[in-house]
Amino acid sequence: MIRGEKLYEGKAKVVYATDDPDVYLQDFKDSATAFDGKKKGTIGDKGRVNNIMSAQLFALLEEAGVKTHFLGLESDTAMRIHRLDMFQVEFVVRNIVAGSLSKRIGYPEGTPLKNPPIVEYYYKSDDLGDPLLCSAHLDELQVVSPEDLSEATVMSKSVNSVLQEFFAARGITLVDFKLEFGKDAAGVVRLGDEISPDTCRLWDSATNEKLDKDRFRRDMGGVEDAYAEVLRRVTGPESA
Repeated sequence: MIRGEKLYEGKAKVVYATDDPDVYLQDFKDSATAFDGKKKGTIGDKGRVNNIMSAQLFALLEEAGVKTHFLGLESDTAMRIHRLDMFQVEFVVRNIVAGSLSKRIGYPEGTPLKNPPIVEYYYKSDDLGDPLLCSAHLDELQVVSPEDLSEATVMSKSVNSVLQEFFAARGITLVDFKLEFGKDAAGVVRLGDEISPDTCRLWDSATNEKLDKDRFRRDMGGVEDAYAEVLRRVTGPESA
């Protein structure tokens, strides 16, 4: 596929046009940021890990009936994707208390939620710091229709069910994760973005060792090793 002009460059990915107007290339970078871009760095081999892991998990979700933007791998760091008009909302799905939720509700990190999952909505606005909003706020802002919000919320819970089972079979606890959705040229709501240690909190089920971007955020060290370990388990067989 012919790689065309660069359409967008974010903190973790670059998106290119192709010779097909409804197909883009999404190329993953090794650069890493945290705290709304205030902390910056590089995680070696991150682009390859996140691309290959996302491809495998998107394929898994497609088999389970969840529509995604994934069309196929283009290279070690790039994938072909449907062109989507993205909703200006991030969906955060939580099974266990961690990160900002611990600060908001006062539960110790690692506390299982009583009725998981909780699905939270964050308004994608760099100027406002991507604030947490309720559905009424999103309706006021008119950044996503109530129908599309409802459909994406149901899809988020379906993704959670599939991924929880998949990760558990590989000795990983899915603590929480971020999803993004949009509509393709036919108006179909699809899961976009990525599913990786950048966007998921993943803990070793036996030790609770963190195997995700929190190792970068919290200066814990061993970031590359953690990402590599997650990829090894995702692409390998189920745990004995």
